[in-house]
Amino acid sequence: MTLSELPLGYCTNVHPGRTVAEVEHGLDEYTLPVAAACGEKLAAGLWLARSVVDELFEFPGRWDHFTAGVHERGLVVYTLNAFPFGDFHSERVKENVYVPDWTEPSRTTYTVDCAAVLARLLPDGIDGSISTVPLGFKGFDHPDDFEARAVEQLVAAAGALAAIREQHGRTIRLAIEPEPLCLLETTDEAIGFFDRLRSKADELGAGDVVREHVGLCYDVCHQSVEFEDVAASIRAIDEAGIRINKVHVTCAIRLENPSDAEARATLAQYVEPRYLHQTTARTADGRVLREVDLSTDLTGSPPDEFLAADEWRIHYHVPVNAESLGPLSTTRGDLRVALAAVRDLDYAPHLEVETYTWDVLPGAAPESLVEGLTRELTATRTLLDEVATS
Repeated sequence: MTLSELPLGYCTNVHPGRTVAEVEHGLDEYTLPVAAACGEKLAAGLWLARSVVDELFEFPGRWDHFTAGVHERGLVVYTLNAFPFGDFHSERVKENVYVPDWTEPSRTTYTVDCAAVLARLLPDGIDGSISTVPLGFKGFDHPDDFEARAVEQLVAAAGALAAIREQHGRTIRLAIEPEPLCLLETTDEAIGFFDRLRSKADELGAGDVVREHVGLCYDVCHQSVEFEDVAASIRAIDEAGIRINKVHVTCAIRLENPSDAEARATLAQYVEPRYLHQTTARTADGRVLREVDLSTDLTGSPPDEFLAADEWRIHYHVPVNAESLGPLSTTRGDLRVALAAVRDLDYAPHLEVETYTWDVLPGAAPESLVEGLTRELTATRTLLDEVATS
């Protein structure tokens, strides 16, 4: 097969979007200048918060005006990010980004409403995708029937997506996004859950609908943080018959020598109060240790096992064109490997750059966002061309 030939884009969760006006401002302030700087058609991977979707549904004509505006700007929209339900730019997001989880009907309703919006935005003949939370966060308490309730909601969501296809002729697929310290974290956990989801869907007579409309979003950074072999991971998902509907082109931070106090001091500069930065360490015997969040305690006085580990990896979406960050390195090497594995699939998942941390990067100025996104997209396009011809 080949890599996606759709216009490359980035996820707009990098700029605020709590109202329709804010979303439109972000497109004008950032997305259009990035498109001009890249010199090619650009996809906007829209993040539409619950409040934005409510506004689109509430005011007559607002939906049509928004859709027309996106098209008049010359932007292509084929994927949405429905992972963050609320304000992704509040002072503290952290574990709140996983709320509501997939046992809550409000998560299902929000996702289906996003699909209704996407159905209006999709170009003719193009399928859509919507990324979403990996069921819930492991750090929260969950009832014994949590998975059964999540399966029930996902089956309902798949049925609603099938109804949209029947009514509007638009195929939109859900993309569940495994993430460190979430209920779907590793490749094995994701495959195991999909086996159980499909088995239950078969019992309910909805197996075909679920298989068609529910798959994965493969975030390269996330699986790199798990110290997974990303090529083997993608092959295993494919062999399990699970469709990867979307790939997030992302990089994590690597601390290759945890005993290096100077490197840990640099890493401490990445401690910040807004987003969760799950941190893992691989020991000499291959075990993976986990901390819920990057902290000054961890970087300053690590537990003995963390200090003696071979390497740390941090769930911190850093610019995907960066090979290193001073004495720190990144997982950029996994991008080439992952994209080569995706190239060999018999279909082409959607590809999207998702670096949402520009406002909290040490030393990054807000006015650098257009330049930074342009560098990322240009480097990613070059990498895709290299992978496609290798």
